[in-house]
Amino acid sequence: MVSNASALGRNGVHEWLLVRASAIVICLYIIYILGFVVFAHTLTYDVWRGFFTLPTTKVFTLLTLFCVLVHTWIGMWQVLTDYIKSLPLRLLLQLAIVVVLMVYLLYGTVVVWGV
Repeated sequence: MVSNASALGRNGVHEWLLVRASAIVICLYIIYILGFVVFAHTLTYDVWRGFFTLPTTKVFTLLTLFCVLVHTWIGMWQVLTDYIKSLPLRLLLQLAIVVVLMVYLLYGTVVVWGV
């Protein structure tokens, strides 16, 4: 078992579960959005705005955003550890990815709660 401080999970099984759980949440969110689109009579700006002002939609959107970021981080960490052998370069790329993901999280939160 490999122990690495830059990994999100404690071990491979933990990360495997995180990826699968985040994928399930993402799929449920897609079904939620598609259900709204299918059952809405007309899709106008006001209808979309009303849908995204619902607290359940806001929370579900933020949960899905967080799951996308976790899913992305684990995937990118695995790709970088498999293919980038230079430790300084790998750490620099991991730092850049973490910064981008944090910006996405902050901006996404501002957008969702700003509706």
